[in-house]
Amino acid sequence: MRVIKKHAKTIGKILFVLILILIIIYTFKDSAGDILTQLKKTSFLVIAGICIASVMYELVEGWISYSLAKVYNPDFKYWQGVECAFYAAFYRVATLGSGAGVAAIYYFNERGVPYSKGTGLYTIEYMLHKVSIALFAGIFFILNWGYMQKYYSQYDMTLLIGFGVTFVIAAVLLLFACSKKFHEVLLWIVRKLNRSGKLTEQVQKLEEQCAILEDAAATLLKRGGLIAGCILKNLLKFTFWYGIPFLILAETGKLTLSQGLAVTSLAMMLAAVIPAPAGIGSSEFVLTMLLAKIVGTGAAGSVALLYRFATFVLPFVIGAVVVVLWRRVHRSTENEESNLKS
Repeated sequence: MRVIKKHAKTIGKILFVLILILIIIYTFKDSAGDILTQLKKTSFLVIAGICIASVMYELVEGWISYSLAKVYNPDFKYWQGVECAFYAAFYRVATLGSGAGVAAIYYFNERGVPYSKGTGLYTIEYMLHKVSIALFAGIFFILNWGYMQKYYSQYDMTLLIGFGVTFVIAAVLLLFACSKKFHEVLLWIVRKLNRSGKLTEQVQKLEEQCAILEDAAATLLKRGGLIAGCILKNLLKFTFWYGIPFLILAETGKLTLSQGLAVTSLAMMLAAVIPAPAGIGSSEFVLTMLLAKIVGTGAAGSVALLYRFATFVLPFVIGAVVVVLWRRVHRSTENEESNLKS
C-alpha cells in the first residue's frame, strides 16, 4: 500500500495514458487499417500537405477562440486559443461529439473566462461556425454553378433540401444565440408545457441559459468588426479542410481548387444534417457519394479515408498530447500553490 501511495501520481499518469490509447483504438478500430493502407499508397508530399492543412485549420480555429475570449479576458493569449482548439478536438472525437463544447468551456474557465461567460462565448462561436458553413457552401456552389449542375443536376431537390435545412439550423442558432424575443417565446412555450411542474428544473436551466446567451450577445454581437472578422476567419479555416480532396486529386486534373472546395463544402453541409456522432461516418459517406460522380467510387473512397485522417485522427492525436501536457502542467501548478499555502 505504501508503494502504491508513494507512486500514486505516476500510476495515475500511466493509467490516464492507457485510457487515451484505449479510446483511440476504440474510436478508430473500424477504419484504422483502411486509413493506414491508404496512407502507405499516398505520396509523402500529399500526406505532408494534408497534415499541414489539418493543423492550419486548428490554428485558425484557435485564432477565432482567442479573438472572442480576449473580450472577457484581455490576458488570453493566441497560443491558448490554439491549445483550446486541440483540447476540444480530442474530446469531440473521444466523446463522439458531445464533449467538445464542455471541454472548450472548461478550458476557457481555467484560462480566466468564467463558466457563464464561456458558455455564451462558445455558443456564439458555434453559431458563427454553422452560419459560415452555409455561407461558404453557397458561395462556392454559385461560383461553380455550371460544374455543379453538370455532375449533380439530378440531385437538385436533395441539394435544395440540404441547403434549406442548413440555413434553417443556422437561423435558429442565430435566434437562439442573440434574440431576446425568441427566448421569451421559447420560454412561454416551455412554461405552458410545464403545467404539471415536472419540468421546473429544466425550465430554470433554460432560463439561465437564455440569460447567459443574452449577456454574451450583448457583449459580443454588438462588436460588428469582431463578428465579421470571425466569419472571415471561419471561411479561411474551412478552406484548409475543404481543400484536402483537391490536394489528393490534383494529379488527376479532374477538378480545380475552387471546384474541390465547392464539392467538399457541399458534402460537409449535407453531412451535418445527418444524425451521426461527431459527424463520423456521415461526412465520409456523403463525400464519397459526391466525389464518385467525378473520379469514381474507388478514388472517392480513398479521398474519404484520407479526409477522415486529416479531420478526425490527426487533430485527435495532437489533442491527446495537449490533454496529457495540460494535466501535467495543471497538476504541477496545483502542487506549487499547495506548497505555498503550507
